[in-house]
Amino acid sequence: MDTESAATGRPGADVNPDAEERTTGTPETPETPELDVLAEAPAAAREVFGDRFDAAVRYTELLATAGVRRGLIGPREVPRLWDRHVLNCAVLAELLPAGSTLCDVGSGAGLPGIPVALARPDVSVTLLEPLLRRTTFLEEVVRELALENVTVLRGRAEEMVGKLAVDVVTARAVAPLDRLAGWGMPLLRPHGQMLALKGDSAEQELADSRAGLAKLGAVEWSVISVGEGTLETSTRVVQVKAGESPGGVRAATRRAKMARAGRNAGAKNGQGARGGRRRSR
Repeated sequence: MDTESAATGRPGADVNPDAEERTTGTPETPETPELDVLAEAPAAAREVFGDRFDAAVRYTELLATAGVRRGLIGPREVPRLWDRHVLNCAVLAELLPAGSTLCDVGSGAGLPGIPVALARPDVSVTLLEPLLRRTTFLEEVVRELALENVTVLRGRAEEMVGKLAVDVVTARAVAPLDRLAGWGMPLLRPHGQMLALKGDSAEQELADSRAGLAKLGAVEWSVISVGEGTLETSTRVVQVKAGESPGGVRAATRRAKMARAGRNAGAKNGQGARGGRRRSR
């Protein structure tokens, strides 16, 4: 899954994995002007998160501070973190069956996976992300918020085929719908569903992807709105429901093998080049 390039639609996405530096511990929260915008959470936040409201406030603080410093969230997004990001994602909880399992593909800063996990402690959430800087941040957030229903995995969706099977796949600002379906559908259990936050592009992307969705084992798809009556602007979601046999598994496995072969070949070529330079000295 090439989320390094596809993730450029996510605010503040860092597309250079080779430049990452690992940090450890707990995300810092120094006193900064950005936190002024978090002084009062919207009334809807208490309704959506219930007894996990305080944890949701802390997560939003971390996005506004450590998330911005690490390039996971753009500074201009800070004033609208609650409405456009945290609550916008959390209302996906309306669509989840009780006790279901969920994989958030290309999770980035944890959107929508962490807000969903906060709103629905009965749902087991896996945050799947290929970039080290992001998985480090996610692991720190999960520890600090004591999210026992959340697991962080570093990797691509195609690498998880046959290793991970879930009831629901979610994604936000990762890739066009047709490509996203090729990554997400193979991870679904029979009769599972993929939920893609798509905004104004939802109808057009769905129209362009229907033939491909059918080939991937989808039996039903639609654009729906969630959060109506709770948010000022409801969240638009492409909902794709799988049939008895979600497809794309063979194709995803083949692409994963090709990607691994390419990385291995690149590593060998790099070693050979370095070895050549040493011998010439």
